[in-house]
Amino acid sequence: MKKIEAIIREERLEAVTKALEEYGYFGMTVSEVSGRGRQRGIPLKSRRGEIRISFIPKVKIEIVVLDEDLSKSLNAIVSQARTGEIGDGKIFVVPVENAIRVRTGEEGINAI
Repeated sequence: MKKIEAIIREERLEAVTKALEEYGYFGMTVSEVSGRGRQRGIPLKSRRGEIRISFIPKVKIEIVVLDEDLSKSLNAIVSQARTGEIGDGKIFVVPVENAIRVRTGEEGINAI
């Protein structure tokens, strides 16, 4: 099993969610986060001069998938999250040793 942590633009969440649902992945955790990349935020010009917004609002999706579904899940996220502009986000893949469904005690792939 693998855990996918995808940090994407807020406005792309619905499209990414629908794409993952098409592959049978309905369970996920979504958090509102903020961050910045290499550009260190974005500059904005106002009448008072230029200001820099250091941390940009984003959405973090966390989902655990089977090893054999990793590639298609990543493709679904990337294809729907990409705008081609700076700030589209990042995806991290982390190995998962075990998962336990609290309600039933099921473990492993039966728990996801």
